[in-house]
Amino acid sequence: MADCCNDKACEIEALRDRQSSTLKTVLGINAVMFIVELTAGLISGSVSLLADSMDMLGDALVYGFSIYVVARGARMKAIAALFKGGIMAAFGLFVLGQAVYRIVFPQVPVFEAIGAIGLLALAANSICFVLLWRHRADDINMSSVWLCSRNDIVANVSVLFAAAGVWLTDSGWPDILVGLVLAALFLRSALFVLRGAITELRAINV
Repeated sequence: MADCCNDKACEIEALRDRQSSTLKTVLGINAVMFIVELTAGLISGSVSLLADSMDMLGDALVYGFSIYVVARGARMKAIAALFKGGIMAAFGLFVLGQAVYRIVFPQVPVFEAIGAIGLLALAANSICFVLLWRHRADDINMSSVWLCSRNDIVANVSVLFAAAGVWLTDSGWPDILVGLVLAALFLRSALFVLRGAITELRAINV
């Protein structure tokens, strides 16, 4: 009898198991960091931390949905990518709203909190990025998940720049500007994911 490990079906099953295990790990990391950043953002009055916490929540929801579709067909994975693209777009619009609110009602956030929590978030997302790296080309589902992780690191670095800017200028404007940059990044990535998912669905339906 042939060794199961040499069978294509068993190889696919093993890949799905590895994907599911990785997604559960990064789901846990993002869920914890959502609570940490949301609390710190509310206490410090930082738009960039609040925006990043919402991104963490979005990622946690995305990873949870990805776990659900990891063992399903290409159509369900494309639908999941559509869902993720919608979440990314929604959070981009949320950040825009927060930035506008802070322009109308200005407040100087606590830069120490922004910097410390920003570093913690960067460390957490770096771990997620490394874990997801080997799965980035598996399929459209894992590719979009890895893209989210990459964007998270860019967002974390931006938050650190916001902390430095607030410290140097004693103004909330650096925090607001970072929020606007994050919104642009989220919306651009959302369009990329949505285009890929729509293309995949069209190919399946042909």
